[in-house]
Amino acid sequence: MFTRIKKWFLATVLKRKYYRTGKCNACGKCCTQIYVKHFRHVVDDEKEFEKLQYIHSFYAGLRVIGKDDIGLIFECTHLDPETHKCKIHKTRPAICRRYPQEELFSMGGALSDDCGYRMEPIISFSEVFEKVQKKNSKLIR
Repeated sequence: MFTRIKKWFLATVLKRKYYRTGKCNACGKCCTQIYVKHFRHVVDDEKEFEKLQYIHSFYAGLRVIGKDDIGLIFECTHLDPETHKCKIHKTRPAICRRYPQEELFSMGGALSDDCGYRMEPIISFSEVFEKVQKKNSKLIR
């Protein structure tokens, strides 16, 4: 019963398609190869990023390491390269505490195989398929 209410709330009220399961394995891969989305676009200009650094303190901890068709690629300067642990874990920004978020998938991203988190669909394929079958059977009658 609780699961049905939770699914309904996430899907209907919050308009989510996925929810996070698992826990962090401290692999550090989420702190490299980062895209920054600001409003409705991925940051693709270094001058825009410099402006963002003044607005949001979180961005001060990011370093541009490249650029591709999607936008600028960043890595976090707070990741210890030897231990792969966050140097500011206890005071890390909210964006890091909420990782991974559904938005990652809407941008075409994926979790590394080493990541302990998984993004599970709120409504499984079988549930969607069953609903479609019921609807189609009503139409056929």
